[in-house]
Amino acid sequence: MSDFRQRIEQYIREQARPIEKFGHQPRLYALTREIGKNHTYDDDVVFAAVWLHDLGVFTGHRPEDPQALATWDNTAYATAKAPQLLSDVGFPAAKCSAVVEAIRTHQTAESPATIEGEIVRDADILEQLGAIGILRTVCKIGRDTRFPDFTSSAASLRKALTNLPGQIHLDSTRALAQPRIALLESFLSHLSAEALPALY
Repeated sequence: MSDFRQRIEQYIREQARPIEKFGHQPRLYALTREIGKNHTYDDDVVFAAVWLHDLGVFTGHRPEDPQALATWDNTAYATAKAPQLLSDVGFPAAKCSAVVEAIRTHQTAESPATIEGEIVRDADILEQLGAIGILRTVCKIGRDTRFPDFTSSAASLRKALTNLPGQIHLDSTRALAQPRIALLESFLSHLSAEALPALY
């Protein structure tokens, strides 16, 4: 592994709080390798974007005040911090702008203009589906203002199932998404059957 990769990974290992947020980065990078198998792209750019894209959601980087957090732009924070962080770890300067661009367009509302951005964004969508998507949502119940209870987390999962598959850009991602979609559909179906009279 390149020295800058080790240094980026070590930095995120130290910063990722709550602790389970660290697992998102190595899983996401593994997904980008699967998605990108038949594409030509810069893996250094994808690696750095994957490991730095969620910096603004970590405790200690995001605001703790609920009102400030409600309007917090974690992507803007990550894109602002990335250039200096990349410089500090010895990342190739000529590739820094491509990393920032991939971070900027990783959210589903964005349309990446580069293959690196498409790969990162598609991988992030996969992480919101299937068993991992369920775990990542449920673990936020009661500690994330978006998820005060089971009902809100279930609604979020239903929204992901409805909206995210159609926003995938690459055919390679669509193939990887199918079993995740099927699992999430099954989970939500069983949840509806078992939740009566209410989830709360």
